[in-house]
Amino acid sequence: MNELWQRLKQRKLVQWALAYVAGAFALLQGIDIVAQRFGWPDAIERWLIIAIAFGFFVALVLAWYHGERGAQRASGTELLILALLLAIGGGALWRFGKVPQAVQAVAPIAPVAASGSGTALATTAIPDKSIAVLPLVNGSGNQDEQYFSDGLSEDLITALSQFAGLKVISRDSSFQFRHSQDSSKVIGEKLGVAHLLEGSVRRAGGEVRISAELVNAADGSTLWSQHYDRPYTDLFKLQDDITQAVADALKAKLLSTPGAVVQSDRPPSGNLDAYNAFLQGNAYNAHGDEAGVRKAIEAFSRAIALDPHYARAYAALSHAWSHLGGTFLGGAAMRQAYDTARTAADKALQLDPDSAAAYLARGYLAYFEFDWPRAHADFQRALQLAPNDGDAKYYFGALLSTLGQLDQALDLTRQALMTNPQNGSWNYALSQYLLAVGRTGEAEQALRTGIALTPQNAALYEQLAIIETLHGDAGAALKAAKQEPPGPWHDIAVALALQIGPDRAAADAALKTLIDKYADMGPYQIAEVYALRRDPDSMFQWLGHAWDSHDAGISSLLYDPLILRYKDDPRFAAFCRKVGLPAPGDVAGTSSNPASATAPPASATVATP
Repeated sequence: MNELWQRLKQRKLVQWALAYVAGAFALLQGIDIVAQRFGWPDAIERWLIIAIAFGFFVALVLAWYHGERGAQRASGTELLILALLLAIGGGALWRFGKVPQAVQAVAPIAPVAASGSGTALATTAIPDKSIAVLPLVNGSGNQDEQYFSDGLSEDLITALSQFAGLKVISRDSSFQFRHSQDSSKVIGEKLGVAHLLEGSVRRAGGEVRISAELVNAADGSTLWSQHYDRPYTDLFKLQDDITQAVADALKAKLLSTPGAVVQSDRPPSGNLDAYNAFLQGNAYNAHGDEAGVRKAIEAFSRAIALDPHYARAYAALSHAWSHLGGTFLGGAAMRQAYDTARTAADKALQLDPDSAAAYLARGYLAYFEFDWPRAHADFQRALQLAPNDGDAKYYFGALLSTLGQLDQALDLTRQALMTNPQNGSWNYALSQYLLAVGRTGEAEQALRTGIALTPQNAALYEQLAIIETLHGDAGAALKAAKQEPPGPWHDIAVALALQIGPDRAAADAALKTLIDKYADMGPYQIAEVYALRRDPDSMFQWLGHAWDSHDAGISSLLYDPLILRYKDDPRFAAFCRKVGLPAPGDVAGTSSNPASATAPPASATVATP
């Protein structure tokens, strides 16, 4: 041992090692300062650290080599070789180990708290130009006026989203903190923003009183505040004043992205009654049930009657009819709903060819009708017009996943979640896409976030049962399946979980239950059960039924590895052509092959956008 130590001292390896460590430490301190200043994601720092560690071993090799030669200084050529090795090693690590762009753009999802009460995005560098508009408090004391205060909050969100470089949280996430007792710091961390806009609104007779305050989320200090008493007829001017004041405080400027057009929810005529009806429609639509959607349709129709040139109301009406038809209706009633939605979307675009909401509405309908090219064109156009719009990113991502372009779908969905981190359905979709490319651990993390945020949503525990199935744990899969609320998704989850268990009689009985109860509404899920049972003949038969009955599950065909086990069967390519989708071999934009032998099966369904 003593001889080895003497040889190390002779070659000055200890000195080289200490010098390298000291230099590396200083370099890392500088990198950390720059990373915090410019909001670099963790991935960049992580791979730089690994590259520096790689260089440490290269330095030791050079030290030993020089010790053998009796030299103590590296030549310029050797230093160049060391730099090249560091560059090559770092570049290789960056190329083959990097996180996809969307992962770099948003911090990873934090593990779900044991309580299940909610989660936050794990953020290391919250951008300074970021804001969440918390729901303005309804100061009237009249619950019937809640829609009005919520509508003004939404208008501020829409207006602030028009500013370049400003991260604005959507309604779905910010409104979850309506009565929150959390501190401003906790809310800011959960939403990933540096600032909060809060206040109250009261409408009485012909007057509107609004108090607004811009708060530094980290310490709760007030950056700007103002009280307004204005005539109701000056409502739009009042909203503009607040928006501009906040933008000035944050030093934000309007979007200058090529192709982007400022969007607005207001009627072009300035008709306040029409705007009031539109706000009521939004409030009803947020309920999510059939009764709420039907009331929203009535309110949007009333807004249009008051202002026949209200393009934004036509777009909202189209979206509501598509949602009603695709989610709650069937047969002739569904087709009639789609026809009405198409007429409203076309009218919206006729009135305002630059309305992102109108393109989203028409693309939403096209997605329901499996018109993939139309949906692609419309969602893409909406994103060009409103590049900060989280809905546009999410919908376009959903369409790209249907086309099998999973890398892009993951990117867009993560970007959408930056503005809507508390959306359980979007986390569920993210889980599906991650599962499809074999990233099972990340998929489970995203899913558990979705469950914590919206435990009442359908199909979440069904997805968890699928993940446990991937782990080969029949008991855990069945336990998860039984947590799904009673109804179709419960039966589907149980049937899938039982297929990997030892009780074949129970597995057969569960499949029979699906066929007896859901042959018309769930043929795609029945096809998946047959895929799990290694029965491709029956699988293709039920896929045919799914297409004939317009089952929305068809949209998950190219990111469902369970079905894609049979991608090499000639019948699969033929079916893809039949439904207007590319064959798996023609799909570009996926980093891994979801249909490989080791790839995990996707969820038994796909949530419609």
